[in-house]
Amino acid sequence: MPDNPAKAIHVNRIFARIAPRYDLMNRLMTGGRDQVWRRQVARLAGLPPGGRALDVATGTGDIALALSRCYPDARVVGADFSVEMMRTGQPKLAAANVNGRIALVVGDALRLPFPDKSFDAVTTGFALRNVTDISRTFAEMYRVVKPGGRVVCLEITRPTLPLFRSLFGLYFYRVVPWMGGLVSGHRDAYVCLPHSLTGFLTPEEVKAVMEKVGWRQVCYRRLMIGTVAVHVGVRGE
Repeated sequence: MPDNPAKAIHVNRIFARIAPRYDLMNRLMTGGRDQVWRRQVARLAGLPPGGRALDVATGTGDIALALSRCYPDARVVGADFSVEMMRTGQPKLAAANVNGRIALVVGDALRLPFPDKSFDAVTTGFALRNVTDISRTFAEMYRVVKPGGRVVCLEITRPTLPLFRSLFGLYFYRVVPWMGGLVSGHRDAYVCLPHSLTGFLTPEEVKAVMEKVGWRQVCYRRLMIGTVAVHVGVRGE
């Protein structure tokens, strides 16, 4: 069971409510840059020919779709504990004509329903702030990746430049909830989600957690003036 079942239930309910407008809000909040970041995650996964990839907390399947497009001969599994999010994403995947190369599976990031060493790479996007145990999440992803395989993690972070940090705070904590209420009808959900960044780990702290779990060659890169970070790690042989 998760270390904080109440949080898990709360997060699941939030995403079930905002699922119908989730993609639209992502595009509006980021000016469409979120799609660029997801394509970068896919490229960094480094799948071999005919490889298998797992996207943890896949949501509506954007990263899974990016992986399928980047590696046309790959098999991709998207796992999420929010059935509503995956259900919302199914028409998008069907319209993309990926010919059944993406499978969506109900699964908790803390207890992935897959055997050890099942995948050549694991990805995740905007999930770490919402899981109840970050270390266990990285440990589970480590478990299901083959030796030499990669994990690629995309997450929001706080910018370091003082002036931009203040502007980002104003936008993220004030404008986003207003926008979320207008677009989704659930302003309270878009109050909760931005506040999940408050007290969240810095990119350097995320790197330390990954290394403690066992990931090697861990590195990260900040994007969008330091508001987003992409972490990459490799499982040792």
